[in-house]
Amino acid sequence: MPSTASDIRLVLVRHAPAAERDPARWPDDGRRPLTPEGATAMRRAAAGLAREIGRVDRLATSGAARCRATAEIVRAGLDRPPALEIWPELAPGGLAPPILARVARVAGSAERILVVGHDPTLAELLGIAVLGEGSPIARLGKGGAARIDFPEGVRPGAGVLRWLATRKQLARRA
Repeated sequence: MPSTASDIRLVLVRHAPAAERDPARWPDDGRRPLTPEGATAMRRAAAGLAREIGRVDRLATSGAARCRATAEIVRAGLDRPPALEIWPELAPGGLAPPILARVARVAGSAERILVVGHDPTLAELLGIAVLGEGSPIARLGKGGAARIDFPEGVRPGAGVLRWLATRKQLARRA
């Protein structure tokens, strides 16, 4: 269901650097945490991200520990942060079209939406939003972000890429 709201902003954030996959330590990969260095680097990036994005009406994340921790770091840097929502669509290995459909459904009540998720799903989402197809036009590095504006409603191909930044670039904007 496409949104009819105007001036919708969607910010995509890839989770910060996490511990290496290790089935012995984390049989459930969803429990794999951020590294201490990754969390520190994300705190610096979150300050720049907050400066770039301003208000956030809705903050959604994958349920994976590394995404939840990244989202909490981002949330801590925001003025008047919204509650953190877990969206199953953002789970590791998820598909981009259901995420865009969810954004379209909630866009009427939330004009500034930030989602924290995984690659390659976010790269696919970026392609669908801007090109109308799942071809990745860019990949987000860990802790990187992109802003997509939907001036005429949320639907495939209607997005305009406003910026794309690495974690280090965001930290320099703090």
